[in-house]
Amino acid sequence: MRQVVSVVLFAVCAFLPCTAVRAESLRCNGQTANEGDSRLSLIYKCGEPLLKDSYCAAVYSPRTGRPAHEPFVVQPGICIPMEEWLYDRGPGNLMATVRFRDGVVQSIRYGHGPR
Repeated sequence: MRQVVSVVLFAVCAFLPCTAVRAESLRCNGQTANEGDSRLSLIYKCGEPLLKDSYCAAVYSPRTGRPAHEPFVVQPGICIPMEEWLYDRGPGNLMATVRFRDGVVQSIRYGHGPR
């Protein structure tokens, strides 16, 4: 029984590193841009993007004393400055969309462009 538990424990521990959530990064000009980088750092590493978009994301808070189908309410007059930059990485490479929140890289996505 101990041997079975040891084998199962070993298998679980060996599998855990494979399941960790990995942050995306953007490789350009021999450097790597990561989540947490500033706008200036990204421009230094990757140059100007193909497109830029900025918008103000609504802030939601829990609604108290309301029906369950309306759990959140938009806070009027409050928003978070957001930007999305699109990088065309050339033939054979997916487009990269970099999202900034308050001027800091929040996420990097690969695919067909901005959502």
